[in-house]
Amino acid sequence: MDSLISKIRDIPDFPIKGIIFKDITPLVQDPASLRLTIAELVKPFKDQNITAVAGMEARGFIFGSLVAWELGLGFIPLRKPGKLPYDVQSVSYDLEYGQATLEAHIDAINPGDKILLVDDVLATGGTAKASCELVEMLGGQVVACAFVIELAMLNGREKLTDYPLHSLITYS
Repeated sequence: MDSLISKIRDIPDFPIKGIIFKDITPLVQDPASLRLTIAELVKPFKDQNITAVAGMEARGFIFGSLVAWELGLGFIPLRKPGKLPYDVQSVSYDLEYGQATLEAHIDAINPGDKILLVDDVLATGGTAKASCELVEMLGGQVVACAFVIELAMLNGREKLTDYPLHSLITYS
């Protein structure tokens, strides 16, 4: 994982003062690092009978869609309000620096679907927890949550105790 860590840069005071943003742009720009990231994200889930992968806007789309492709599954976008053209279900939640809402089409998940949730960073756990709630509101079962980065000092894992978690890189 050291090769992946070397491709993640810290951006201080973004999006607000006091936050150190973990920028994955250099990682996704490097083909070898991106391939390694997806291979490592997928590894624990190859034989889990997952029926779809969900990812939250925006960076979760990058990793989630590639994980879905690698597993031969469809991808469910969990989007910000007003971005989806059909009837939606929504859930609102608190972020470490504000509030947000996620939406999904009401027919994006079938009852009993087994969903792998993928995002770039687990921070306080608000976005991931809301995503799990949204999947479950639509009738799906969250099999696990997978993250490229976990910021352990923010205790996001505590909000996700009902779900298996897989993080590639953990910052404490």
